[in-house]
Amino acid sequence: MAGSINKVILLGRLGADPEIRMSQDGKKIAKFSLATSESWKDKQSGEKKEKTEWHKVIIFSSGLADITEKYLKKGSLIYIEGQISTRKYTDQSGIEKYITEIVLQGYNCQLTMIDNRSENSENLSSPSIDNTLDKKESVDDSLQGIDIDDEVPF
Repeated sequence: MAGSINKVILLGRLGADPEIRMSQDGKKIAKFSLATSESWKDKQSGEKKEKTEWHKVIIFSSGLADITEKYLKKGSLIYIEGQISTRKYTDQSGIEKYITEIVLQGYNCQLTMIDNRSENSENLSSPSIDNTLDKKESVDDSLQGIDIDDEVPF
């Protein structure tokens, strides 16, 4: 569909250490939960209130998955740009379920470390790390999961 945008921007903290696994074709994948919070003052009671949203994040970009594995830990403050994606799966009981995730893959994603909570932070030359993969890897990553049909749609 022309003229549409699917872009998510979040700034939050990791709720746990990232989970790292390998795809069937040997590429690294990172998964973690990211907490974003908003706070306000209740008009009636005057007390401070806070609401936290949890976002499931999955990184298919090999370069960003490496950075995630090396430097991100529970509590790390990060800024991410990615896409929102909802998929259907069948659980172990045979029940179909839906999950919504923030996906970082391809050339149009970004991960920036805001703080240096990692023990390995002295190895970082800069706290900001963008997805600077070469074009071939970015295009290959962005085509994962896309069903290319040779049929003309009309």
